[in-house]
Amino acid sequence: MTRILFFEPRIAGNTGNTIRLAAGTGAELHIVNPLFDFEDSKLRRAGLDYHDMAVVHLHDSFDAAMAVLRPARIFAFTAHATRPYTDVRYETSDVLLFGPEPTGLPPETLEHPAITDSLRIPMLPGPRSMNLANCAAIASYEAWRQQGFAGAQ
Repeated sequence: MTRILFFEPRIAGNTGNTIRLAAGTGAELHIVNPLFDFEDSKLRRAGLDYHDMAVVHLHDSFDAAMAVLRPARIFAFTAHATRPYTDVRYETSDVLLFGPEPTGLPPETLEHPAITDSLRIPMLPGPRSMNLANCAAIASYEAWRQQGFAGAQ
């Protein structure tokens, strides 16, 4: 299954919800340098008892994550991209990269040589972004759909 990579997430509840998503889809969740306590009560509440059912990897830096995840294709999701996420034919080894909730991915990460392409989830004009956990769900389910929902009942 496709892998989800959160770059420095800031809201524990979003990460907890994505742990639940990973448990339900078989996706791996990779997290770069979380800025909250991984035992945070909001994280546990959102992920409920799914922590032991999900594959979660913590990385000290973006480069450390790249050392583990490459040579996979890395798709960076950003409101500044023009290519829609539905234009990609996803492979099981792909990585879906999302930035922190208040700011998105920093320019140096978007320009990193490991990034295959930047993608956008369409939305109406006005809002600056969508919820991190929702974006991860939208993109990972599209990738899983393209793979025929492998392993689902």
